[in-house]
Amino acid sequence: MLSKLFGGYTAEKILMFMFVYEEGYARQINRLFNVAFDPVNKQLAKFEDAGIFVSRMKGRTKLYTWNPRFPFLKELKALLEKAFEYTAPEEKQMYYSERTRPRKSDKPL
Repeated sequence: MLSKLFGGYTAEKILMFMFVYEEGYARQINRLFNVAFDPVNKQLAKFEDAGIFVSRMKGRTKLYTWNPRFPFLKELKALLEKAFEYTAPEEKQMYYSERTRPRKSDKPL
């Protein structure tokens, strides 16, 4: 839906992912949407250069999150929220229901 506005499928998926999860890393996004790693990594770097995201290292993983100092953050999130409302329920279930907390070791699958 927003791919034309943001310049491509990868950019749209990254922004929607970050809207839902608030933080993430390139390999996580790559696996979830089944897109090549290199375009995801490059797009995250572009968003960081633009000031939309900030990153920090967590071990050997570069973790991205929203830049609270980005001047249009509130407006960007409002746009993404509106777009998420129009996302098909099947797509929401498929892409945006990933478990982010560890599972208790003795809990059955």
